[in-house]
Amino acid sequence: MAAGSKRVRKTQPKYGSDVIVDLMKAFDIEYAAFNPGATFRGIHDSILNYGGNKKPEVIFCCHEEYSVAIAHGYAKVTGKPMAAITHNIVGLQHASMAIFNAWCDRVPVIVLGGTGPMDTTRRRPRIDWIHTALVQGNLVRDYVKWDDQPYSIKSVPDSFIRGYRTATTEPKAPVYICYDADIQEDELKESIQIPDVKRYAPPAPLQAGRESLQEAARLLVKAKAPVIIADYLGRNPQAVSALVELAELLAIPVIDKGNRFNFPNTHPLDITGGSKEYLQKSDVILALDVQDLYGSLVQVNRTTRVCDYAIQPTARIIHITLNDMLIHSWADDCHALQAVDVPICADTSVALPELIRICRSLLKKETSARKLVVSRLKSVTTHHTALRKKWSLATRQEDTESISVPFLAGELWSVIKNEDWVLVNGDARKWSRKIWEWTKPYQYIGASGGAGVGYGLSAAIGAALAYRGSDKVCVDIQSDGDLLMTASALYTAAHHKIPLLIVMHNNQSFYNSEDHNIQIAKFRSRPVENAGIGTHVDNPAVDFKKVAEGFGLYAAGPIRRPEDLRPALEKALAVVKQQKLPALVDVISAPR
Repeated sequence: MAAGSKRVRKTQPKYGSDVIVDLMKAFDIEYAAFNPGATFRGIHDSILNYGGNKKPEVIFCCHEEYSVAIAHGYAKVTGKPMAAITHNIVGLQHASMAIFNAWCDRVPVIVLGGTGPMDTTRRRPRIDWIHTALVQGNLVRDYVKWDDQPYSIKSVPDSFIRGYRTATTEPKAPVYICYDADIQEDELKESIQIPDVKRYAPPAPLQAGRESLQEAARLLVKAKAPVIIADYLGRNPQAVSALVELAELLAIPVIDKGNRFNFPNTHPLDITGGSKEYLQKSDVILALDVQDLYGSLVQVNRTTRVCDYAIQPTARIIHITLNDMLIHSWADDCHALQAVDVPICADTSVALPELIRICRSLLKKETSARKLVVSRLKSVTTHHTALRKKWSLATRQEDTESISVPFLAGELWSVIKNEDWVLVNGDARKWSRKIWEWTKPYQYIGASGGAGVGYGLSAAIGAALAYRGSDKVCVDIQSDGDLLMTASALYTAAHHKIPLLIVMHNNQSFYNSEDHNIQIAKFRSRPVENAGIGTHVDNPAVDFKKVAEGFGLYAAGPIRRPEDLRPALEKALAVVKQQKLPALVDVISAPR
């Protein structure tokens, strides 16, 4: 039994909310995260006293935004959704930023909501009126894949089943289903049957057309300077091994955009972080699940916003993606329109193996292509090795008075490198990918998708929740500004005993904005010294050790001296591993 629950004898559903819980059980939904609210009190009661607080188990949160973000992180680890429940209009508005993040990140989350009685004669004065909408899903309709508000208890099973199927069909995304108080709380007048949900499974992955794959293979095999750009391919771990196989077959250098783990950084064909010259000379580019293809092919002047292509005009572009199957018009997360020579609408997890098969067949007939593969591999390997060596040297700490970001990443790596680790949030300004050894598909789950501040700690908790009970060490490289948005998520981590190593990259600033202010001040020949006004968080400085301890966590810091960093990290790791609890280390570090 889950902690804090009493054993409940299994009975037939008596209320509408019991049926909703039965549906969650039918889909094996492990957790439901929520900040408690009166409009879903029926569901809350049914989870506890009808369902026994197991499948789903309540994950108690202090804010709706991080309730959804926890589900976001969980889904990226497991590949399946958990539930997040929001309290009528106000809770849904709180949750909207996190729902948008999950939408942009193409992650399945089952967002459930409650609302006051739609029958106005049953509403309480004032509160049921100001907290009831017509229709509540309008609030998030532009950034969920589907929303519904069932009219009667009879329509609840079909609605939930459709919602789950829709959320988990590629491209995946959140859905929102709202239940009014009457549906939840009224006694059932007749038996409500739940069908066999296995018969409503998502469709098989979409395969590419044969002619398009043959054209893509022909271009790749004949290319003199091909490049692969991968972005969301790693959402399916099986696709990572297929990408490695294709890259090795043709000795194609790979650029990992980093929204998932797409390619091992130790592989000699990995050129992430040093790809400029390869893009400039490329004649064929294979893009795999690249969300912003145009942005991946241009160089941007941050101050003037001017974009110039970093590729040759004659370069041929192949793109395998499902992006075009999920576009709404409210937010332009479809990105700039990019010309593509071979557009392929398919799931990369099934398209890549077939592409490899065709390439292998063509390669047998192309003697000149095989010679190019050998020489290309040697050249790219030399470039890759030089990059890794240069980055390794950057971790040396010459300044004894402050902690640089490369040094922070290096010290953290020295502490966790022998563990079965997972980086569940943050990347230390990409230094973790540069100097750690990312070799397994699960080791990095990507960023927020929508670039909404407040995602980090919450999603890290969700990911660590998914790994709870395993031997994996979950690591969150946590920025200070992001944590300040949803600091109460620390309570959820402590309350549910989520093993998570939280390492603060605390530059005492909302530095992204500060950096923009510096750039614009330079461009306008104005004082850059004023860039910190409205961005620095140092007067007074936040004591994250006290904040974390106040929520019940083990915490250390603020760590300011380089020699104090590794011992603090080692002690915090021992808490996570031995006591299976969250621990936080506050590190005062440079912005970059």
